[in-house]
Amino acid sequence: MFIAYEGYGLTETSPVASFNHVGTTPRPGTIGTPIWGVDVEIARPEITDSIELLPRGELGELVIRGHNLFKGYLNRPDATAEAVVEGWFRTGDLGTKDGDGYLRILDRKKDMIIRNGYNVYPREVEEILNQHPQVVSVAVFGVPHDVHGQEIAAAIVPAPGSTITAEELGAYAKERLAAYKYPRIIELVTELPLGPSGKILKRELATHYAAENPASPAVLPERPTK
Repeated sequence: MFIAYEGYGLTETSPVASFNHVGTTPRPGTIGTPIWGVDVEIARPEITDSIELLPRGELGELVIRGHNLFKGYLNRPDATAEAVVEGWFRTGDLGTKDGDGYLRILDRKKDMIIRNGYNVYPREVEEILNQHPQVVSVAVFGVPHDVHGQEIAAAIVPAPGSTITAEELGAYAKERLAAYKYPRIIELVTELPLGPSGKILKRELATHYAAENPASPAVLPERPTK
């Protein structure tokens, strides 16, 4: 039987910071615990000039320090100073650390949507929409909004031959998410823009939407809450 041991790392951490260690039962959906000699903690993401660590279980930005940390970006002192604060490397990833020390990644800090002052994590919305049997892939992103600050938008690739509509998918999400989380703008697309590594280019989607302002997305009605 094949067993996958999920882990986590970045170029700046040479490259592994944590993983589900061989010899222990892996916890699916986590990136395991830190490797020897390396600290991985959760810090308050909105504070950028210092590191304020959060208690176990709270959502924040993953920060790393240890022997595996890079020295800095070549000829980019400002970028290095922004990334490494008080000896901790700010990863830009949002996640949690549980009571047993297991880490979980929830989203990218730069992808977080702030709607009416509420933080919305696109991955949570994507996971709900991806559960629909007529959905192949989803990208959730924020677009500017005069009243709410940002509005939640979703580009969805339906399954081949599917007759599902944007309105139906919107209703599906609305039933399963809090009032401030479900996407009000939904477009059905044939494909999502991908980068060289296969990652969805959400900024391209957001820029395209803002520039083109499509006339035919499904805009879901508001609930009378939040």
